[in-house]
Amino acid sequence: MNWYRIKTALVGLRRLAELSDEDKQACIDAYKFFQRMQDGAPTQTADEMKAVADYYKVLNNLLSVFDLEKLYIPPQLDESQGLYGNQLLCEQAVLKDLALREPGRSHLLDMGCGRGRISYHFATLTGGRVSGYNIDPNQIESAIDWAAECGMNSRLHFKVGNHHEPLEYDSGTFDGCFSFQAVWPFFKKEELDAHAGEMYRVLKPGARYACSEYLLTPHFDWSDEEHVRLHKAYLPTLAATQSMYPADVCAALKGAGFEVVVSAPSRRPAWPICEQKRDLILRGRKVVRALEAIRILPPWIEESLDLLQSGGEAWTAAEKAKIADLNWRIVAEKPR
Repeated sequence: MNWYRIKTALVGLRRLAELSDEDKQACIDAYKFFQRMQDGAPTQTADEMKAVADYYKVLNNLLSVFDLEKLYIPPQLDESQGLYGNQLLCEQAVLKDLALREPGRSHLLDMGCGRGRISYHFATLTGGRVSGYNIDPNQIESAIDWAAECGMNSRLHFKVGNHHEPLEYDSGTFDGCFSFQAVWPFFKKEELDAHAGEMYRVLKPGARYACSEYLLTPHFDWSDEEHVRLHKAYLPTLAATQSMYPADVCAALKGAGFEVVVSAPSRRPAWPICEQKRDLILRGRKVVRALEAIRILPPWIEESLDLLQSGGEAWTAAEKAKIADLNWRIVAEKPR
């Protein structure tokens, strides 16, 4: 635990304490909205995206306290490393999949960039530029502040954006694009084609899209009651609205004109790291309860952590059963 991690946790606690009543209620309403979705309630895409933004406004600060500033769980590629070390390894693998010809002159697109820390890592590794967008203004504000703090304003560019709308970039802008559990969990099947087409449009000929994304595996069976029970329990915890099969995503990419180079399960499971975070949250809840008792933190945080923990346990069971994968790998290339 270095000073940066400690500082991030303290800032997360402060931001949680400063949230308005409206923000807190919106987060609670968003979680209930996700639960209703899993009960089969019909929903509109605009309402789904509002719920995602409301939920992430709180979730990004809450999880930053528990060393999850980058809002994704990576595969455990190296047992000697913790969550952060394995995130770096996962990001390096995705960057390698982009097969950049001139990394130092590259301009990449980070789709669903969160707080911009992955963009920063890619820009550091390549020496090039990275642009990113995210639906949550709170996270974009943090990303912009971080770029300024690192002296990388000229190489890191962030703005608020929505996957479901045309991407606000010119055609043929990017030498590659990437995502980490940030794109496909938010589309209905009938919406995949439009977004794949936008990805194709903003990439240069020969450029690649590479990802490490939550998808169902081909073993998931919607007629299996246990599969459905686990899915219903874990999906709101992922702050996801939908679950796609790899074949659905690959069909959309091919339909847009991409050549799919790789579609494969994660190289390693993520559940060992999920269990590490579960244990950390269990310890952290004792601190949270103490802070709630002296009214530094509101009581809803303990309830939120309980929901995250129970959902995380369902996720671990699903991944162990190989019916879902947090880090399914897809690499697609735009022909020259």
